[in-house]
This record gives sequence, C-alpha cells and structure tokens, in this order.
Amino acid sequence: MANHKSAEKRNRQRLKRRERNVFHLSTMRTYMKRLRKALEGGDLEGAKETLPLALQAIGKAASKGVIHRNTASRYASRVRLAFNKKNAPAA
Repeated sequence: MANHKSAEKRNRQRLKRRERNVFHLSTMRTYMKRLRKALEGGDLEGAKETLPLALQAIGKAASKGVIHRNTASRYASRVRLAFNKKNAPAA
C-alpha cells in the first residue's frame, strides 16, 4: 500500500493507464478476430467492412503506445495479406 502522496498518485495514474491500455488492446484483438472469422467463414462482405476497423484499431493501439509500431506494422501487414489472399480472383 502506498504511504506517500506521490506514491498514491502514481498508483492512480498506473490504474488509469492500465485501463486505457487494456481497452485499446482488447478492441484491437476483437476486430482482428472478427476479420479472421469472416475470412474463414467466406464472408467477404463482412471482411470488407471489418478490415478498415481492424487497421484503425491497430494504428490507434500503436499511436497510444500500447503496442510497438513495428508490431502494429506486422499485424496490419498480416491482416491485409490474409484479406487479399481470400479476396483475390481465382486465376
């Protein structure tokens, strides 16, 4: 338990930051899961709607410092690659 005023404040800040970080991380993961599920189910319309939302959530998580920017770039790349693979016309 914090005994000093400054330690109590740091604890309050930590809790606020953690709550915000968990929100952004959870939102990002949810959109990625929805996109993956739509692609696996063959729902291309649903995937088209979810792709921009997933990319936005990834970018926001990176901009807030929840995930590293290289991690965000990797996630975005993999999401786009999976979408393009399913969306490509059969040759």
